Amino acid sequence: MKSIGVFCGANAGANLAYTHAAAKLGKLMAEQDVALVYGGGNVGLMGIIADAVLGSKGLAIGVIPQSLVDREVAHKGLTELHVVQTMHERKAMMAARSDAFIAMPGGFGTFDEVCEIITWNQLGIIRKPVAFYNVNGFYDKFFSMIDHCVAEGFIKPDQRDNIIVEEDAELLLQKLKAYSDATSDYWVDFKRI
Repeated sequence: MKSIGVFCGANAGANLAYTHAAAKLGKLMAEQDVALVYGGGNVGLMGIIADAVLGSKGLAIGVIPQSLVDREVAHKGLTELHVVQTMHERKAMMAARSDAFIAMPGGFGTFDEVCEIITWNQLGIIRKPVAFYNVNGFYDKFFSMIDHCVAEGFIKPDQRDNIIVEEDAELLLQKLKAYSDATSDYWVDFKRI
């Protein structure tokens, strides 16, 4: 596992636990030589995790639409910054550049991005592990809803079981690596997207 796509808030959130968690995850990724692939912003949790990776001599790869660059939210100090035209291009490039995915706390954009990756796995478009960094129980209610969908027959139990949920950053990375090693034959066919 050489790179992880991280989806997270463009805001820091109301609890300092989120910023501390972003910094910790970024530092651990750099220490383990795992590149960060993320939305390319310098604001909120996005900026915090990128700065933590860079501050620990790791690789931080940003993918950002031109419209956000125009709003001056692009991180200027990244290892690589890819400017694309649309959000769809951003998602496709992040998916192509990432060996696994982590959803940190965030809002609608984070939910959209991680749910799309889960769906791509479900449809066989990609086969890459997805994890939720459940800082401060942030995703507890989200997974109550997912479990409700399983109980009501809209999500298969094995699809739910394939999602990693962890509140400890070190364990989260260990579980992603173990999952990634077990499914190292994944493939991507973006012509089907």
